[in-house]
Formats: sequence, structure tokens, C-alpha cells
Amino acid sequence: MFALEALDGEEDLRWREQARCADGLGSLTELFFSEQLDDIARAKAFCAECPVTALCLAGALARREPWGVWGGQLVWKGRVLAQKRRRGRPPLPRDPITGEIVRDPVRIAQLRVQAQREAEQELEFVAKSA
Repeated sequence: MFALEALDGEEDLRWREQARCADGLGSLTELFFSEQLDDIARAKAFCAECPVTALCLAGALARREPWGVWGGQLVWKGRVLAQKRRRGRPPLPRDPITGEIVRDPVRIAQLRVQAQREAEQELEFVAKSA
């Protein structure tokens, strides 16, 4: 789905007409902004066949969209999430090399920083390639 206004008014928005979700009625809004994991998966699958996913995602990240599925990716607070977690206590992280559960708080913090850096690098790559 796409927002109605650009940040600066200068953005070329003609690509929106080619978007699969552009039915003019907003009939897919509930699907693209659902909290349900199965709806999120269906929205991502719907976007997979869209010809303008890269432009859609780049625009959503530039606008720092608060949430929803944009360009086939789940966006939360202007960032791409790899996946939406189920409710409840988060699982303990695993060491990426050994696969063992990490219980040391210092090592957990290191893994989180590493994951954050990797996510930021991926966002930069997506933004540059769009």
C-alpha cells in the first residue's frame, strides 16, 4: 500500500499506478496493516508479484512509515523488520557460529549490536539499489 502524500511534493509518484495494490478503493488496507502473522505473510506474497516493490519500499523508508507491509517487507517505525515476533517472552539468542543458546549478558549485547549493524547495512543497500 502507499501513502497519499510525498515528503517534499517533488517525488515522482507515477510508479504507484503500476502497483498491484493500487485498486483505487483501499480494499487491501486491512491486509497490509494487519497485526496477524498470516495476514502479514499474505501481504508479502501479494507484493512478491508487484513490479514496483523496490520503489515502494524505498519510498516507505524515506517517509519513515510507522508500520505495515511496504514493498514486500514488514516496516515498523521506519525500519524493515526481518519478521514479526509472536507475543510472549523473546527467545534467547543463539551464537551464529556454534548455534548454542547464549546466556552471557555481555555476549547477548554484542550479538544485538552486530545484528543492528547488519540491519542498517541492509537498509542502506536497499535504499541505494532502489
